[in-house]
Amino acid sequence: MKLRQNKGKGIKRMREDKRIRLYLDVCCLSRPFDDQSQDKVRLETEAIIGILQRCENIEWELVGSDIIKLEIEKNQDYVKKQKVLLLYKGIAEEIKYNAQIRIRAAQLRENGAKLLDSLHLASAEYAEVDVFLTTDARLLKFAVRSDLRIRIENPVNYYMEVLVNEQFGD
Repeated sequence: MKLRQNKGKGIKRMREDKRIRLYLDVCCLSRPFDDQSQDKVRLETEAIIGILQRCENIEWELVGSDIIKLEIEKNQDYVKKQKVLLLYKGIAEEIKYNAQIRIRAAQLRENGAKLLDSLHLASAEYAEVDVFLTTDARLLKFAVRSDLRIRIENPVNYYMEVLVNEQFGD
């Protein structure tokens, strides 16, 4: 991985490959194992499965974090936890908690983010992901009114955008 100067923002990693880097929060990773009786849950599950398949096919890159593992481990449902951990094994890179993440998470909490959400967002920003995906409507609303350094989307909206762009061109 090469480094380059990013005007006014210090050193930024310049990726040698152009794969899209995605951070899926635990809501997304758990969605395929949720009750599928609601239309919204089924649509999100289908989008997440499509996204994970592209990561598995090395078209896109799935970025994880210590925070994701911590949240998964807190799940009391042993079977669901094991299934989610299996999905998590598909990550290409795992971001370790550090002082920069702690400081940014504190800033996000001051703006109204919940603790784990702030840690996920700070980890994703630190990793310089292209898109942060979540099924959490509250977190999506927070993103609209916040100064995030990354794009945050619902997986259905993001995946549909990708499919349309592929069909009709960028």
